[in-house]
Amino acid sequence: MAETLTLVVPVFNEEGALGTFLPELTEYCVAHGFCLVFVDDGSSDNSAALLESFCDGEQVKVLRHKVNRGYGAAIKTGISASNTDFVVTLDADGQHRPADVDNLLQCAIQNNADMVVGKRQSGHSGIYRAIGRKLIRLIAGLLVSMPISDLNSGMKLYRTRLAKRYLLLCPEGMAFSDIITLVFIHRRDLVLETEIEVRPRSEGVSTINTTTALETVFQILNIVALFNPGRIFFPLGVGFVISGLAWGMPFIFRNEGVSVGTMLLLVFGLIFFLVGLIAEQMAQLRRGQISQQDSD
Repeated sequence: MAETLTLVVPVFNEEGALGTFLPELTEYCVAHGFCLVFVDDGSSDNSAALLESFCDGEQVKVLRHKVNRGYGAAIKTGISASNTDFVVTLDADGQHRPADVDNLLQCAIQNNADMVVGKRQSGHSGIYRAIGRKLIRLIAGLLVSMPISDLNSGMKLYRTRLAKRYLLLCPEGMAFSDIITLVFIHRRDLVLETEIEVRPRSEGVSTINTTTALETVFQILNIVALFNPGRIFFPLGVGFVISGLAWGMPFIFRNEGVSVGTMLLLVFGLIFFLVGLIAEQMAQLRRGQISQQDSD
């Protein structure tokens, strides 16, 4: 089974939570024969020492960043070091149950899925964060067909060879979890989700805030513009053209000619349409290159 699955856990200053979570997680992996990779992302507390005390260098490994590079960077390091068929990511704060790894793996094997997202139950976090997640999913849903409901869940299973191929497209911050899911969806890989149970954080404070949400929205726009720019530019072009016509028609009906505002709106609409057309052609070439790499 060691060739089947690797668990990757990014760690940054989680000394308090690791004291309880480390024994539970290592015992689970040893019992199931899974590989376990911790990535210490430049922790300034005693996290690194705790991780080393559970490391055997073979089944349980610890990789370290000299400085804090970000949540996504830590996951990238862990996935890059994995050689199993699948990779599961978990948070180091103890909120994810190791037992739920079985659910994700069985879902992937039974359905030949390329990604399985751990769907968290509603009401496990505060109202502010819940609203933020819904807004992010709403924005992503307007741009991408969403087959899942919990886009930014930290517990996900990936088909390793695909995850490694897509790492370069993903950011190194907290937006990583959302963006790599969108990449899998864009690439028409099979993305499913299954229910998991999330426990209350035992120690420490979450680093997710408004800045993280804004970064995620920006990265969503970035990845959509990379793969499917028409979803952004064409609606903008149509919107400006319609606004220009709505603004200018009263002037035309009164035989007052075409106003400057109308001309500007129509020109902006044409520019967005042409930029979208060129960007879409480039995206098609990019998709063709990736498909060619897949066939090779």
